[in-house]
Amino acid sequence: MKILVVNGPNINMLGVREPEVYGNTTYKDLVKLIKKHSKDVGVKVDVKQDNVEGKLVSIIQKAYRKYDGIVINPGAYTHTSIAILDALKSVNIPTVEVHISDVSTRENFRQKSYVGMYAEKTIMGKGIDGYIEAIDYLRNK
Repeated sequence: MKILVVNGPNINMLGVREPEVYGNTTYKDLVKLIKKHSKDVGVKVDVKQDNVEGKLVSIIQKAYRKYDGIVINPGAYTHTSIAILDALKSVNIPTVEVHISDVSTRENFRQKSYVGMYAEKTIMGKGIDGYIEAIDYLRNK
């Protein structure tokens, strides 16, 4: 099994950005955790991050016929990007949406998820462990 993990804007700032919301774990630590867990459970994984919406769309489109699952934390694009939703629909790969914080308890503008309209499952509020849960969900499907 091969899984693509896609991270949107500001995820690269983990450990710096609002540690009271996102914790002190760095992006480098997150990638290391994902790769270690994936290796331990026999899953091949590629981890990508970009701050630009169009580049995220291209990353998703390039996943077509190359990956068995996508784990995506679209960051702020969760609430704004129909383009990312359409890219996910286009490649038709099983997808799990992940959010480090519990966005359902945050600002009103964070209550709509375009990605969630496609994703099979949404995991939120579990910190970086949500990525592990998402990988395991896809692996066990």
